[in-house]
Amino acid sequence: MIKRYTCKNGTRIVLENIPTVRSVAIGVWIGTGSRNEDKENNGISHFLEHMIFKGTESKTAREIAESFDSIGGQVNAFTSKEYTCYYAKVLDTHASFALDVLADMFFNSSFDNEELKKEKNVVYEEIKMYEDTPDDIVHDVLSKGVYESHSLGYPILGTEETLETFNGDTLRDYMHNHYIPENVVISIAGNVPESFIKEVESHFGTYTGGSPAVNETVPTFHNNKIARKKETEQAHLCIGFNGLPVGHDDMYQLIVLNNILGGSMSSRLFQDVREDKGLAYSVFSYHSSFKDSGLVTIYGGTGAKQMNVLYETIQNTLDVLKRNGITEKELVNSKEQLKGGLMLSLESTNSRMSRNGKNELLLGSHRTLDKIIEEIDEVSMDEVNEMAKKIFTDDYSLALISPDGELPQGL
Repeated sequence: MIKRYTCKNGTRIVLENIPTVRSVAIGVWIGTGSRNEDKENNGISHFLEHMIFKGTESKTAREIAESFDSIGGQVNAFTSKEYTCYYAKVLDTHASFALDVLADMFFNSSFDNEELKKEKNVVYEEIKMYEDTPDDIVHDVLSKGVYESHSLGYPILGTEETLETFNGDTLRDYMHNHYIPENVVISIAGNVPESFIKEVESHFGTYTGGSPAVNETVPTFHNNKIARKKETEQAHLCIGFNGLPVGHDDMYQLIVLNNILGGSMSSRLFQDVREDKGLAYSVFSYHSSFKDSGLVTIYGGTGAKQMNVLYETIQNTLDVLKRNGITEKELVNSKEQLKGGLMLSLESTNSRMSRNGKNELLLGSHRTLDKIIEEIDEVSMDEVNEMAKKIFTDDYSLALISPDGELPQGL
């Protein structure tokens, strides 16, 4: 049973009591990410996420790490395009302790100059490591092609140039204006009583924040083809199509379609590209949903000399899908895979905490498990076939990273 509570200052708390486990996952979700940045401060959400762990007024960075190690717990964080999350997973007997430390990190980070210098170098190395991973950066290149100058096209890590400009004051200002109460959700899942909400409120229920600049404009989908030359063993291809925003009524139709196309080992892309032609080790598709837009991405990596064949095979797979539609077996299997994945994820307190946190932050509502399964079961073959024709049009963007930097033939 999910309990929701809104503090007087606007901070939202979501608690799901799971008495059959001995763990508790606590996540602090903030509705800000690279989308909320501009060209000058791109990467600040991610860098702030790093600096939260680098010491508070009462704890050093080492003491923060040791505080969780000493109780056998885990603590981590991540930044996306639209939100940031700090989270911990601990034994239920240490829930209050974990909450205290997370709150201390949230409210009392010192942003020490020496720690700033060291962590900038860490993020520099993270950016370099990312640049050395072409199967990762090709997705960023695609986002840039799709969204162009819109902030959804910005890299989450930022750049070395923007990173150099950050200091304690810029971090505090950004935090003051974006980590505001109405932008924060505290999600808890595990063996904790409902009264734990009051503990959370005692930490997060009275603080105030600033006023963020409203810069969230609806992005336009652009049809761009971008190729980058890079010394790699493989060529890495991404094709992007206009998708659906978070909470769209047709979302489950698209989820079922994506699963059939490239979401599993039995998917059409996997079978056509890898099993039948042996063109790639890694080929898949996925859908990214944002508040007001979405992106369906197909990825494949192959030898540079086989890139044209890979591209043609993917296009042929899409053409056959649109022309002949899906089969009854594919529809049934896709639904069962989705329901199975959903049920298995519920065995993890981390997964439940994440699901509840994102739903509250982005949708402000929570569907029951029965309702989700019902909506998956209601997806029809005709709906999936219509979705395929709607999504996979000639209006797509493409990104390629390869040794020669030459776009596939036939574009």
